Amino acid sequence: MKQLLLKLLELLIGKLTRGSVTEQAPSGHLAAYKLAKKYRGLKELPGNKHEKQIIEFFEDVGHSWVKDDETFWCAAFVGAMLERSGVPSTKKLNARSYLEWGQAVKLEDLKEGDIVVFWRGSKSSWEGHVAFFVGFDPAGDLLVLGGNQSNMVNVQKYPKSRFLSGRRG
Repeated sequence: MKQLLLKLLELLIGKLTRGSVTEQAPSGHLAAYKLAKKYRGLKELPGNKHEKQIIEFFEDVGHSWVKDDETFWCAAFVGAMLERSGVPSTKKLNARSYLEWGQAVKLEDLKEGDIVVFWRGSKSSWEGHVAFFVGFDPAGDLLVLGGNQSNMVNVQKYPKSRFLSGRRG
């Protein structure tokens, strides 16, 4: 009898913990980050050819008029990953539009998968870059997974001095 009760208790505990947060698939921006990792290595095609998957990123965020892979596509990549994961994006092609997305996260509070926005040109310009936060390098600069980084999806280092905001959905 005692063994039967112990077995039932084990089964009950197993059922209760099976649906725990740690065992569920990621949701929100973390699901987008997980999806983004699958595109590592995707790159623009040289010359007059254009990478179909990059063109589809533009379509996913409502910019089907873009038919080339030379148009800045970091925001299209982040937006497409969010949209494909069921999370609304800004649907804009400027990286700084993500300064208004989700909740602000300070540099020291960043977690893997957060969205990060950097300035480009100058801190006050409209130009920027948006990507997914991966971690910090030993010098404290940010490692980010993004599109249009040397014309491809990869992880690159960005100086913390160019950090504008982290965002969490």
